Amino acid sequence: GTLRSKIPELVDALTGRFKAHHAFMARLHLDQIDAQSRIIDALTERIEEAMTPFRAAREFLATIPGVSLKVADVIIAETGADMSRFETPGRLASWTGVCPGSNESAGRIKSAHILPGNKYLKAALGTAALSASRSKDTYL
Repeated sequence: GTLRSKIPELVDALTGRFKAHHAFMARLHLDQIDAQSRIIDALTERIEEAMTPFRAAREFLATIPGVSLKVADVIIAETGADMSRFETPGRLASWTGVCPGSNESAGRIKSAHILPGNKYLKAALGTAALSASRSKDTYL
């Protein structure tokens, strides 16, 4: 009801003042977006070529709830898909920086900080954990 009286003002607002300069700037931004998209496509193709020897490991990792193909790519890229260099799963967790700290003395728990580790693998595992916690009908 109240907007009926403002129809001429609304038409002016929607018409706007899009001049040749604005079109030029919009074209520049769209060209940049297109160039970045081409670069992303080229890098994606290169990653797919590099992941060819690890295709089986990638598919097995992707069967874990929360682990997508991109997270599997990060896990393989950061660990080399050779888990024999880590003696136990705890060593891998420690190297990644996701194992819990135990800073306790005389029954008092002292403040803990984020452990150093492989930040890329830690971020990928965090993403996988959040995805798994939100997924339904899984054993997790």
